[in-house]
Amino acid sequence: MRKLPFDKAKLEAIAAIWPTPFHIYDEKAIRENAKRLKKAFAWNKGFKEYFAVKACPNPYLMKILKEYDFGGDCSSMAELVLSEKVGNTGEDIMFTSNDTPAEEFLKAYELKAIINLDDITHWPFLNRVLDEAGVPGGEARWEGRIMCCRYNPGPLKGGNAIIGKPEEAKYGFTRDQLLSCYRQMKEAGVKRFGLHTMVASNELDPEYIIDTAKLLFTLAGEIKETAGVEVELVNIGGGIGIPYKPDQKAMDLEYVGDGIERAYKELVTGKGMGRIRLCMECGRCITGPYGYLVARVRHIKNTYRLYAGLDACMSNLMRPALYGAYHEIVVPGKEDAGETSVYDVTGSLCENNDKFAIQRVLPVMEPGDLVVICDAGAHGHAMGFQYNGKLRSAELLLQTDGVTREIRRAETLDDYFATLNFDGL
Repeated sequence: MRKLPFDKAKLEAIAAIWPTPFHIYDEKAIRENAKRLKKAFAWNKGFKEYFAVKACPNPYLMKILKEYDFGGDCSSMAELVLSEKVGNTGEDIMFTSNDTPAEEFLKAYELKAIINLDDITHWPFLNRVLDEAGVPGGEARWEGRIMCCRYNPGPLKGGNAIIGKPEEAKYGFTRDQLLSCYRQMKEAGVKRFGLHTMVASNELDPEYIIDTAKLLFTLAGEIKETAGVEVELVNIGGGIGIPYKPDQKAMDLEYVGDGIERAYKELVTGKGMGRIRLCMECGRCITGPYGYLVARVRHIKNTYRLYAGLDACMSNLMRPALYGAYHEIVVPGKEDAGETSVYDVTGSLCENNDKFAIQRVLPVMEPGDLVVICDAGAHGHAMGFQYNGKLRSAELLLQTDGVTREIRRAETLDDYFATLNFDGL
């Protein structure tokens, strides 16, 4: 049974102030995890984690991570602005997007972010955007800036269920396109270069992450030989998974760090290449295990199955409906209850896949019971939506001093109606 950072009494006290459903994050655990990640890669001078803002776009959490020198991995205008608001600018931002509009490229350029191109056509497109904005051309345009390209290895490397096979994914350059783009950028006056890939998500095999680093270190050497470009930064992406299921094992970050260090000594130092800074863009493994969706049982329904209907729904956490994902469920106060039943745990959307669990053995529940859905700290609140007029829930932070703080208020009906035009009806 999952150990929670709060008991039933603590949750009831919190819920008396902020009614369920809500997401709550454990600050102490997030801080400890951030320190652990940094330590595992401390052997690489200049190592940097770019927290994947899309995983949990809350400025309070981003500000906490900034204390550990985490930057922001951004893929949209909102994420760029959010990073800027918490003080991340320049090389503290990695802008990795796809199908990118002009205004987002321009904003990333203005912030002096590392721009990570997704396609060979994006290089001329970016230059047209800058021309139209009146940015001077030539070497001055790229002075001091790092330009990066996202590599798609195609069938050379397997993906997984969330992203899919690399050769079927919409992301990244082929090898030949990559080399061509580096040559074009060098000719245009770019002097600092990065290399990136990400071909899997929620991966629990540590060898997969190590192999990804090997692939990019080797490719960096080929880029130097064939395009005359020195890669100073290698971003191995995110993709480190978390053990959603009780029988799964968390990835050993120290093992991954040691494995990549050995690969670095062989493929970078051993090949006489210059120093390469290692970067990552993890989101899920940073905040995922330390966020919880707290809800209450609203109804118990007994028909062909037994259903526990919650006041939360898949607009609060859509991973189970979207991926068939497993999230452990705890009923505070009944952790040691001997009597159990088999439930489908559901929400109230007009969709039959609005289920947090299917045929799950849980303590016998009744209306009013608190329910905690675990591992909701990444791609939980962030993926919320308003179908059926459901309002996005609050986000709370359980601080290191034990005090709970609201870091995003719950939406109201006024919020929902704010963008509608009722004039003339």
